[in-house]
Amino acid sequence: MADCLFCSIVAGDIPAVRVLTSARTIAFRDINPQAPVHVLIVPKDHFSDLASLASADDGLLDELASQAHLVASAEGVAETGYRVVFNTGADAGQTVAHAHAHVLGGRPMAWPPG
Repeated sequence: MADCLFCSIVAGDIPAVRVLTSARTIAFRDINPQAPVHVLIVPKDHFSDLASLASADDGLLDELASQAHLVASAEGVAETGYRVVFNTGADAGQTVAHAHAHVLGGRPMAWPPG
């Protein structure tokens, strides 16, 4: 989508610090990190939210979960623990209408969040 921030990052039109890339996803550092490790993983194809990504039913959601673990391993937080978050909708804090997973780690996480 032409007006989607994450589609522009995927296309290389907007710079991002990439951490990991696969055939169908990219992972890059969040510009407003909420933890020492805060990486976003987005599908290269546009899906507006988690529900639309899940309904694609082609294994892409599974791939994002696998990528989250690879990111956590690469960032050195897989052994100590990390959180994977999908915000869906404005009330949940989704600010970019492109499905994405947040990988957070590098500090103890409180529960419940927010």
